[in-house]
Amino acid sequence: MNTFSVNKFRDNLKSVVEEVVSKHEPIKVTRQAGEAFVVINSDDWEREQETLHVLQSTNLMRQIANSLETHTRGQRYKPTEEQMNEITGI
Repeated sequence: MNTFSVNKFRDNLKSVVEEVVSKHEPIKVTRQAGEAFVVINSDDWEREQETLHVLQSTNLMRQIANSLETHTRGQRYKPTEEQMNEITGI
């Protein structure tokens, strides 16, 4: 993650924000008299929030673990023809 001083960030705001948005790489901005902050693409931030939600949900993590276990054992879920038609939009 690139780091900028708050002065450098302010002086180059447009180009720095364009880089964050286009390259999907957050930047850290340091302040001389306070805590640093991070500038991140909003789509990336939303994805990270969704990931955190899943990781913090015991029920969802259990479902994922169960799914991986059945997949490993070759006991994959096999939808019916009707369900496949609904999934594929036929």
